[in-house]
Amino acid sequence: MRDKTQTNSAVPGDHLIRAGAIVFFIGAVATLVTVAPLFLGAKPFPTYMYCMSMLMGVGFLLAGAGVLRSVAAGRRQARAAAE
Repeated sequence: MRDKTQTNSAVPGDHLIRAGAIVFFIGAVATLVTVAPLFLGAKPFPTYMYCMSMLMGVGFLLAGAGVLRSVAAGRRQARAAAE
C-alpha cells in the first residue's frame, strides 16, 4: 500500500520555516556587516544596524514556530489515520 502523502505536499508550518530561515540569514549578514568594522578598525555603524542583527533571533523564533506547527499537524493527521 502506497503512502497517500505526496513528497512535495506543503505542511502547515512550511511557510513559517522558510520565512524564518530568510529572516535569520538577513540577520546573520547584518551581524557580519556590523562586526566587521570592529575588526578592521573602521568607524562603527549606527545603532539601527545593531538592531537589524536582532533579526537572527526573530528568524529563529519564526522557524521554531513553523516546526511546532508542522509537528502539531502531523500529530493530528496520525490521530485521524488511527481512528
